[in-house]
Amino acid sequence: MLTTVFLMGTLFGGVSVPIELEDKYANIVHQAIHNCPGIKASQVDQKLVWELAKIEDKYNPPEELRGMLLAAACQESKYNPNAKGDRKFSKRGKPKAIGILQFWPWASKYIDRTDPYQSADFWMKRIVRQLDTSIKKNCKFRNLRRRWIAAWVTAIRYPKKGGRCYEKPKHYYLLKKWKKNIKNYYRDNLSCDAYLKDHGNKTLLRTI
Repeated sequence: MLTTVFLMGTLFGGVSVPIELEDKYANIVHQAIHNCPGIKASQVDQKLVWELAKIEDKYNPPEELRGMLLAAACQESKYNPNAKGDRKFSKRGKPKAIGILQFWPWASKYIDRTDPYQSADFWMKRIVRQLDTSIKKNCKFRNLRRRWIAAWVTAIRYPKKGGRCYEKPKHYYLLKKWKKNIKNYYRDNLSCDAYLKDHGNKTLLRTI
């Protein structure tokens, strides 16, 4: 009798992750869980972080910017779907910003701000929309990464005459730190070429 085994994915903290998503995001998800300032790794909802990675991947950001949604969710709310902030902008001290990505009241017309998945998808959709509108009009970059960064900062900040072509969002610097951590790990602990040859890419990804 012939038995066929389908390898669907890997378990991370009890979360089943598709192989393709694991290949792309294992390293950066590890950073998002273990190096989000202000929250312990044990307090992070790993399933939520992987779901955020899945939503981001749907919009196919450049490889250098994978993890952008995770960095934003970390900095804005520490992955808390019920986070409340920006009270200083309210005369009565009520929170203006709600949810994992701290959307203001205007966003309630389109999403439930306390739903992390709706918020995440809406956040990514707004960035992608900028690529074909204001970025195409105002920023003459040929480099895909630079266009995405400009779209990122444009989508999350108020409109500015002439655009925000040369600005970077605060989340970008956290993502950059995570990427540096990954690079340093490879440099300091592994001979990447030799290890990949002997053990394969997935094994390496799971050790970080």
